[in-house]
Amino acid sequence: MVTKDYYSLNEVSEILGKSKETLRRWDREGKFVAVREPISDYRIYKKEQVDFLLKQLSIDYEDTVNNYIKPIKDYKVIELFAGAGGLAVGLEKAGIKCVALNEIDKWACQTLRENRPNWNILEGDIKSYDFKEYKNQVEIITGGFPCQAFSYAGKKLGLQDARGTLFYEFARAVKEVNPLICIGENVKGLLSHDKGKTIEGMISILDEIGYNITPVKVLKAINYKVPQKRERVILVGIRKDINLRYEYPKPHNKIYNLIDALKKGELYDCDVPKSEGSKYPKHKKEVLELVPQKGYWRNLPLDIQKEYMGKSFYLGGGKTGIARRIGWDEPSLTLTCSPAQKQTERCHPEETRPFTVREYARIQTFPDDWKFMGSISQQYKQIGNAVPCNLGTEIGYSIIKFLNQYYLSLSKPE
Repeated sequence: MVTKDYYSLNEVSEILGKSKETLRRWDREGKFVAVREPISDYRIYKKEQVDFLLKQLSIDYEDTVNNYIKPIKDYKVIELFAGAGGLAVGLEKAGIKCVALNEIDKWACQTLRENRPNWNILEGDIKSYDFKEYKNQVEIITGGFPCQAFSYAGKKLGLQDARGTLFYEFARAVKEVNPLICIGENVKGLLSHDKGKTIEGMISILDEIGYNITPVKVLKAINYKVPQKRERVILVGIRKDINLRYEYPKPHNKIYNLIDALKKGELYDCDVPKSEGSKYPKHKKEVLELVPQKGYWRNLPLDIQKEYMGKSFYLGGGKTGIARRIGWDEPSLTLTCSPAQKQTERCHPEETRPFTVREYARIQTFPDDWKFMGSISQQYKQIGNAVPCNLGTEIGYSIIKFLNQYYLSLSKPE
């Protein structure tokens, strides 16, 4: 019964960007009812149902949410693990000044220098930099540190136990600078990494060095003017002498789709500029020619499915990223660092090719004048690793709102 006319719970979860638990609840409540596969009794969904809900989810809502707030003074940030500048560009657009950016990748550093010659780029291993000169001079530290397991040296993890990890370096910089607020961002997988111990360890370390942690949240980029189903874990630490709550940016009601990224409209005032890009090998192109918009490997004839998928065909899971052609009227799936890689195809809606470098940059909401340095593969890697700029801007507004409240509270009489 499970043919290309039906999707599994797993697949629908990926297609809609909703958790499986949400879909089960919708089924129980009668909001989005599944049918049952007769032998296994698993929930499955008719293709028409899914297409209809996708259209509903991307209704052209009037967006009534506005997170913009003007800073009441100049706020400064040090950005660690800065990459090609997605978060920095976003924070700058919100009105926050970058006083130093650390990054080890030489091509990403060239990109930062090319676009912002006035920025202070600290190129190289973070371990070789001392941040004490910025003590009490900078309000914010941000950083997209990699997800690494810790070795525990007792019941409660302390800063010294995390030595050798990049989170240790992030925490060391926070301790040396003593900012009012620190923000770490990471992939959603951080929450389940080492059965949740990694995130617990991070919270424990920040607590030890004097920061209270706001309840950790996963922000979905599609809720923040980004035409891409990308999720980031945000870890916010507030210095313990500050008795104020940080509030995450409010999600927008409007969802932007691929057409908003690549064509003239609300997000950009012209069509995407022409640029270089990867190409599919001949065999892959022949296979993807058979896939319709919003389709994927299940839309292929069975014999081609088996040949193309290889062993993956017999494994569990939806695998909806394989042989996937994005539709104009849906957000892109999360961009990866390599656009032609098997398992994570993101094919252009009309032409049988990966997205070009400038198309990639648009989906990540970089401005068109932001140049990426290095080879084509280096450029894709920089863009694929970035925090979407518009998400960075919305986070920036939430930081400004918090800092404005803090400085206004200082000026009030007791």
